[in-house]
Amino acid sequence: MADVKLSATVRNEFGKGASRRLRQEGKIPAVVYGHGAEPVHIALPSYDMMMALKTSNVLINLDIDGKQELVIPKAVQREAIRQFLIHVDLLIVKRGEKVSVDVPIHIEGDLGPGQHLLEHVYNSLPVEAEATHIPETVTVSVEGLVAGDSVAAKDIKLPKGTSLAIEGDETVIQVLAAQAEEPGEEEGGEEAAAE
Repeated sequence: MADVKLSATVRNEFGKGASRRLRQEGKIPAVVYGHGAEPVHIALPSYDMMMALKTSNVLINLDIDGKQELVIPKAVQREAIRQFLIHVDLLIVKRGEKVSVDVPIHIEGDLGPGQHLLEHVYNSLPVEAEATHIPETVTVSVEGLVAGDSVAAKDIKLPKGTSLAIEGDETVIQVLAAQAEEPGEEEGGEEAAAE
């Protein structure tokens, strides 16, 4: 995973008005915390941060007025309708340190014969990984699965150095039989009404 480099400035104004002014300048308010350090309130370039967030669990090399910090996004607030960034919480990480993150699940393969529905119990898998080697996705094969089959967390192949942050027996994906409408229900109702 490649580091994204961003520059930030420390902010001294707080509140809705200050945040609104920042957004008008093309910046967003953020806070950097972790490792027992005092939280640092910063302003980030909005467009650059939005592009960085297109990669899940992106590792950001942050330059805060000349001081370097390695961070990952921990909480992202977006406007409800237009989805522009409102605020970002960034967690300080160190190289070699394990962090808990949710990694998106990528499904591959075709289900077995018949009409089946695939239920995602988890859309992303909680894992622990080294901060500089967080996987972008984990792949789950559903090849040949039929109704009643499921994939447990322990059955998912994880990259080296990555471990589950949930119980191995937890169901991640399950295959359900498609429910067909019973023919004649409506017809029977109409006939009864006609009598």
